[in-house]
Amino acid sequence: MDYYNVTYLTLEGQVELEKYRYVYFVMVLTLYLLIISCNGLVIFVIFTNKCLHEPMYIFIAALLCNALYGSTALYPKLLIDFLSEIQIVSYEACIFQSFFIYTYAISEFTLLSAMAYDRYVSICKPLQYATIIKMSTVKRLLFCCWCLPCCENSIALTLTFQVKLCRFKLNRIYCNNSSVVKLSCGDISVRNSYALFIFVIAVFPPVIFVIYSYIRILHVCLRSSNDFRRKALQTCFPHIFIFISYTVTSCFEVINNRLESNQIPHIFTMIMSVENLVIPPLLNPIIYGLKMQKIFNCIKKLIWKVKQMLF
Repeated sequence: MDYYNVTYLTLEGQVELEKYRYVYFVMVLTLYLLIISCNGLVIFVIFTNKCLHEPMYIFIAALLCNALYGSTALYPKLLIDFLSEIQIVSYEACIFQSFFIYTYAISEFTLLSAMAYDRYVSICKPLQYATIIKMSTVKRLLFCCWCLPCCENSIALTLTFQVKLCRFKLNRIYCNNSSVVKLSCGDISVRNSYALFIFVIAVFPPVIFVIYSYIRILHVCLRSSNDFRRKALQTCFPHIFIFISYTVTSCFEVINNRLESNQIPHIFTMIMSVENLVIPPLLNPIIYGLKMQKIFNCIKKLIWKVKQMLF
């Protein structure tokens, strides 16, 4: 639909919005505030404690910053939609929301891969760790982790902006590139091919590298002492759990967008479409904050200081 030469899209993915409008709003607002507070707390603790200024913790902070970035791309607009009579978004805003969410998604893979590399060098080449994983190396890795997804998605954004729309209704609760492109009445083969290319290079190299890294780590652990094995697995388990969960749900979302099967219940599709913007941003700071002993100790010290100041 066009209002004053501005193209608007209608988001029709909400389930029984009229009935549960305020319930949805309170739930999502609570979730968003939890994500901000939990991620913000761990990030603050890492950057204010010099004992945590190590590559492993810097990567964790970067992962949590990425979660805040992705969450902010989704939740404020979603909260507005819950309280609006009509759920609409301008075409330009829709494309940019898609860009931000896709950049978050790809950056999550690259950051998890960088963390796997850090763990691989730490466990498999401990004597060379200080010379391989220097702070300059960490900065370069983080630059690549965010710069490459931005460049890849910028091309997709440019291609999508050239699409001429014939339909203006998205059966989604937020914008994503593949759904917007399907509203086109022209040839979308080039855009689909590029989207498939991005999916392949965003998912398969990180997955292959993480599998290779953990095969090597497992090989070293099996030949080491029980104490070494316990410490290694303690630092690796959160990363493995998060990576597997994120990979499975990401692949489901991409495949579901491609197939759009009517056999899958709509409510399940909508839940899975936001899972990667709900579970990782909420779970990551909890897992790393509790499982990483040094972070947990610093959080306890911070809470103790706050209690002393208040009481």
